Amino acid sequence: MTKHRNDYIAELVNVTKTYGAKKAVDHISFNIEKGSITAILGPNGAGKTTAISMMLGLSDPTEGEIRLFGSDPKDRQVKEKIGAMLQEVSVMDGLKAREIISLIRGYYPNPMEMAQLIQLTGLTDEELNKRATKMSGGQKRKLSFALALAGNPELLFFDEPTVGLDTTARRLFWRTVKQLANQGKTILFTTHYLQEADDMADRIILFNNGSVAADGNPESIKAKLTRRSVSFVVEAGQNLVMERLYQVPGVLEIFELEGRLHVVTENTDQALGVIFREEMAVRDVRVEMGSLDEAFDQLTQRQEEAV
Repeated sequence: MTKHRNDYIAELVNVTKTYGAKKAVDHISFNIEKGSITAILGPNGAGKTTAISMMLGLSDPTEGEIRLFGSDPKDRQVKEKIGAMLQEVSVMDGLKAREIISLIRGYYPNPMEMAQLIQLTGLTDEELNKRATKMSGGQKRKLSFALALAGNPELLFFDEPTVGLDTTARRLFWRTVKQLANQGKTILFTTHYLQEADDMADRIILFNNGSVAADGNPESIKAKLTRRSVSFVVEAGQNLVMERLYQVPGVLEIFELEGRLHVVTENTDQALGVIFREEMAVRDVRVEMGSLDEAFDQLTQRQEEAV
C-alpha cells in the first residue's frame, strides 16, 4: 500500500546543510510516521543536532526541502503543534518554575492542562515553587520537559534528553514518552545511550559524517552485524572442537568465557551445520546476535573505511 503524504508528520527530501566547505548534513531523506518513536543516533559531529535544528525551523537547509505536517517548519500553525527539549536549558531565571510553565502555556491555543503536565513530568510542589536559578541540573531537565509539553504538541523533539538524570528520573521520563506515543504523539530523539534507543525506539536512523548510514527497527540494525557468535558448553575434546571450527570459512575468533566456548563468525549457519553434522560433544547451543553498540561501531567504522 502506498503511503500518502499526509500519513507523514515530517518529510526530509535530499536535505543538505553546509557551513563554508564543511557539509554538516549531506543529502539526507527520510519520513517520520504519526505515533512513532524514532531515535537518531551517531557519533559527535555526525549531523544529528543540525538535522533537528533544521526540522525545528531554527536554521534553513542549504539544499533540499523539509516539511512538517505538510508545511514549512517556520509556519505558525506548525510551531503550535511541536515541542522541543534541547540540550541547552535556558529559562527565565527570575520566575518560579510554575510561573514559567504558565507563561509558556499561554502562548498556545490548546495548551496541556497544568495537572497533566505535573503528572507527566513528576515535578513536585517544592520544585514548582523554586526559581529556575535555584534548580539543580536534573530539576531543570524536568522543567525543560514540562515546557516542551506545555502546548500539548503532536510532534516532540528531544535532543539528548536524559543526560544528567539519575536512573529513577530516566525511567520516569521514558515511561512518560511511551504514554505520549500511545496517545498518538510522534517522538523524535537523539541519544548517546544506545540501550535507550534499543529499548524505546520503533526505529533507529543512524547518522555518520552527515549521511544516513542505516535506517530501520533496532532488530534490523543489529542484523546488519557481520559478526555474530555461536556459543555452547563443551563436554569433551575442547581443543579438537576449536581446531575443527577454525577450519570453517567465516570463523573469525574462538574464545572461552564463563565456561562457554564462543565462536565469532560471519556465517552462524555454517558453523552450526558442522557442529551438528559431526555430532560434536557440545550442549546448550546459543546463537547471539550482538549488541546495538557493536552494530553502531561496525556501521560507522565501515562507512569511514569506505570514504
